[in-house]
Amino acid sequence: MSRRHPIIAVTGSSGAGTTTTGQIFSRLFAAEGIHAAMVSGDSFHRYNREQMARLAAKGQFGERNHFALAANHIDKLEALFYDYCHTGSGQSRQYVHDEDRALIASGHKPGTFTPWEALPADTDLLFYEGLHGGVVSDSFNTAQYVDLLIGVVPIVNLEWIQKIHRDTFKRGYSQDAVVTTIINRMDDYVHDIVPQFSHTHINFQRIPLVDTSNPFVAREVPTDDESMIVIHFRDPLDVDFPYLLQMIAGSSVSRHDTLVIPGTKLSLAMDLIMRPMVQKLMQQKPFA
Repeated sequence: MSRRHPIIAVTGSSGAGTTTTGQIFSRLFAAEGIHAAMVSGDSFHRYNREQMARLAAKGQFGERNHFALAANHIDKLEALFYDYCHTGSGQSRQYVHDEDRALIASGHKPGTFTPWEALPADTDLLFYEGLHGGVVSDSFNTAQYVDLLIGVVPIVNLEWIQKIHRDTFKRGYSQDAVVTTIINRMDDYVHDIVPQFSHTHINFQRIPLVDTSNPFVAREVPTDDESMIVIHFRDPLDVDFPYLLQMIAGSSVSRHDTLVIPGTKLSLAMDLIMRPMVQKLMQQKPFA
């Protein structure tokens, strides 16, 4: 952690909603005039798409399974967090998705990476969104450098529905291929992804109010108004629950450290909760 160079990280599995959360933060940063270094966890995958396919054919990892720590440059991610909190800089790159038209137009092949390069100069904070922002293991500890660590954790059936829908409709994979990916990475999900949510400062867990008992036959993702969001705070004494209950219609407190809100109020809740925290990080930064 660093008062001069703070780090915010959003962690969650593929299809959980971390990208949407990143978009909410981008709008918050723009409104506050904050120049953030935006880093995606995909850029720290160890292997490109073709390499992962070859490894999967040999029985390693499983195709498109980047949950495992060994399938990622966690050492480089930890080094980035360390360097940024000490110097305000560090090395990152981009993973080229099929929908990244600008990168593809500039000559980059989908499923590969851009070269490693230094982060932009003179940023106010580092924002990470991806799979491993809160890793604590025998070999790595990325969480120790993060000033604000946020988990995005739908209940698992909803997470699978969201992933199947995204990967089939937006990325062109067959449903069988997506289900195979889910199965192949289950062990890594349990051992490398889930434990991170014990280190987060806040967890946002979306819970559907419709039947999701068989996520593999669901044809639609439950909508926001068919969901509730459970928000858990690690340090509830720092939270103004009466204010949040007043500002968020339909909200309630289920435990002393847990707020429950309608699914349609997620953006509002994130803004009300996160904006003061981000402002505090900026206020703590020393001048010069």
